[in-house]
Order: sequence, then C-alpha cells, then structure tokens
Amino acid sequence: MEQLTLGWVLLASTLFGTTATGSRRDARAISEKVMDMARYSFDDQYQDCSRMMEEKLKTVNRTEFKNKVYKDTWKNASEHWQKQWGNSNRLQVLPQEQAVAVLAYTHRGDLSNQLNTAMHKGGRSPEHYLESFPFKTLHFLLTEALHTLRDDQGRRCYNVSRGVNGTRFTAHLKETVRFGHFASASLNESIAKGFGTDTFFVVNTCYGVSIGNFSFSPEQEEVLIPPYEVFRVTNYTCDRDGNRHPSPLPDCAQHLQLRVFEGYGQAAGWVPLGDGWGQGTALGRRRRAPRAPPAMAAEERGPRATGSVRGRGASW
Repeated sequence: MEQLTLGWVLLASTLFGTTATGSRRDARAISEKVMDMARYSFDDQYQDCSRMMEEKLKTVNRTEFKNKVYKDTWKNASEHWQKQWGNSNRLQVLPQEQAVAVLAYTHRGDLSNQLNTAMHKGGRSPEHYLESFPFKTLHFLLTEALHTLRDDQGRRCYNVSRGVNGTRFTAHLKETVRFGHFASASLNESIAKGFGTDTFFVVNTCYGVSIGNFSFSPEQEEVLIPPYEVFRVTNYTCDRDGNRHPSPLPDCAQHLQLRVFEGYGQAAGWVPLGDGWGQGTALGRRRRAPRAPPAMAAEERGPRATGSVRGRGASW
C-alpha cells in the first residue's frame, strides 16, 4: 500500500512539474509583429495648441487619476522630484510637471506600458481620442518635455540600442517605419541587451533625447524616442545557433538597423494618422512631420543603426 501511495505521489509530482514547465514555456511564447508606420498611433505634437492644453491639464488630470497605477506612479514621481530639485534655487531645464512626467514614465511600474498600448490605437479618430484615450495629460507633458530637452541638447543625434523581449518585429529593407509610441533605448548596447534580444535594434535617432537626468534609473543611460520620428530600415538580419543570417528565418532573433529618414517631412505633409485624420486633432493642429535632421559631424554619425529595441518589462 505504501508503494502504491508513493507511486501516486511521484506521478502527481511529475504531472505538476510538467504543467509548471509548460506554463513557463507558454509564458515565454514569442509573438511576431510587423513594424510599419503605426497608422493609428496617437502622435500629436500639439502645434498651435500648447497653451490650450496647459489650461485643461488640471481638470483632465483629476479625471485620469481614477487609474490607480497612474495616480500612484505620479505621486512617487512628484515626491522624487521634490526630494531632488524642490529646494533648489537653480534654473531647471524642465518645468516641474514635464520633469515629473518623464520620471513617471521611467518608473518601474506598468504606467509606460499602459500609455504605449493606448497610443497604438489612440489616433484612429478624434472621437476615440476624446472619449477613450486615458493619458491625455501624460502624453502632452512627455511630448513637451522631449521638445524642451531636444532644444537644450542642441538638437543632436544619437546612436542607441533597444532590446525587446517576447516580440519579434519584422520589416522590409528600405521601408519607412516608426515606433508609434514612446520608445526607450540606451546609449549602452550591453544594457540594452539585458532587456531582451528577441528583437534587437540599433537606431540612429535625431529626435530622441537623453533623459538620464530625469530617470528613476539613470544608470540605464536612456534615450527616449518620440512616436512620430520616422526611420528607414537599412539592415535586417537574424541570429540563429550563433550565426547571422541575411534574411529572416523561423525561430530566429531579429536584428533591425534603423536610420532616421532624412527626407521625411520636406514634402509639406502631416504625420500620417488613420483614415486621413492628419490635418489636425481634437485638440488643435499637429506639428508638421519632422524635418530633415541637422547635419551631423562625422564622429556623431557613427555606424548605421543596427538597433536594439529595449523593453521596460515585456517591451520598452
């Protein structure tokens, strides 16, 4: 009888062990996504309506704070700002609310993932934005912060890496693409690889800005790329069994090389946004699509992007 009981225990252990292993394997399942122009992304740059948005911030923010993650993260970021700069008499690069927004985005919680997920469909119509987009204030303040920091940093370009865990992005050579959300990258390739290598981007960005001075994790040497920056795919390979292949193969870690698309925006167009909704938004007119980036010195150009897109959590 003891042997029979022991047999059932061993069998149960084996079954539960297999189930647990299977769950871990399922949790590591890798999805595939096409990287394109993120047609329905909410990517407003608030041209001609910044003051109007600033007037609406307090009312909008009270409504959005019904989201507990948002409310708690904003509180932590505000306390961090107060501790770091609240008693300083020095002129700050970023106004308080913009600095808190960047700090909130870099917080280790889920706020950045929630924002970026909402952005992917947030621009499909003015009605959807007004009624369903839950991060109007955060999106506005982050966008304004990036404009402020870009001017402060001399509108320079950066070669950065971004690593993604759990998603393999596919694209075609010479296509124009964009992230369509705020995308975190690192000046340090090794740091970027720590976030994932299922897709690894090396990106040349001229609209991304260094946010290390306003981050909960300054050691990550983070550069934040805006949703509206357009890139051209200059190289696309994959790694399997330690070998680099010139074309994508099944079960293969993707390597995407992106370089800022220097000609984009010169044809006096608006940033594309679903079904022709590109001449303006519910808030006002968009800023025009990014103009050609400033000329870069040879030492700043560096190698063309072989980008690593990095995720905070599942995806940065």
